[in-house]
Amino acid sequence: VEWSQEGVPMLLLHGYSNEAHIWDDFVPTVSSHYRVLALDLRGHGESDWHPDGAYGYDDHVEDVEALVEALGIDRLVVVGHSLGGRIAMLYGGRNPDRLAGLVIVDSAPELDARGTARISMEAAENQDPSFRSLAEFEQFLVHLYPAATAASIRRMAQHGVRQRESDGRWVLKMDTAFRKAVGGGDGTMTREEFERQQDESRKAMWASLAKIPCPTLVVRGAASDVLGPEIADRMAEEVLPSGHLAIVARAGHSVMTDNPEGFNAALTKFVLGE
Repeated sequence: VEWSQEGVPMLLLHGYSNEAHIWDDFVPTVSSHYRVLALDLRGHGESDWHPDGAYGYDDHVEDVEALVEALGIDRLVVVGHSLGGRIAMLYGGRNPDRLAGLVIVDSAPELDARGTARISMEAAENQDPSFRSLAEFEQFLVHLYPAATAASIRRMAQHGVRQRESDGRWVLKMDTAFRKAVGGGDGTMTREEFERQQDESRKAMWASLAKIPCPTLVVRGAASDVLGPEIADRMAEEVLPSGHLAIVARAGHSVMTDNPEGFNAALTKFVLGE
């Protein structure tokens, strides 16, 4: 999705189970200053499902690299939430000279076990849900995002499902294989292999952060169960060469849907100097 075409490009990367329109409340605050684009990550939104279920971090980073190359972008600002934040960290570590700025929203190399357990449980319990109506899907979202604004819930409902031709029910646009992997039900690797992969990813992300010279903002929802305060402080104060920290009140992990005004204020202060 592209909202504007003038200025330094700003690429927005959403989190797991969301899509590009999760940023709709934020975009108007910056679209007159930046060329604002948002990507539906593979297996999400309007992007295709990968036939082999290739949804690793490297796959996502390569998609971002390919997109930037295809659009002829030399330097850009990247804003990433959750999964998108981890992709942004790794992209920055591989391409530090391309980054004019970076915003990491409630994401980190090391995540709070409370939040990861919650997300994995939700994925395991709802691997391929379907709904009789958009209103029923909205109620499903209210349970998952209890602090989100009503407008955010309506928008997620509008863009998160499609109607199945066979029976008229509404099904998620997100690839069920990705949900099964997050929920631990895909059976593609042992627990030991999974833990080893996660450990390698953590090390790669910490190493990437240390390589990113551009101004970088770490945003944490004050009530987040995914990004802990100690890790956020470590990222901004100890590891990032030019790190800054913003804590958004009245927000959990999904900062931009829980407190859009607070989120917008934190980001515009950083990217616009306001």
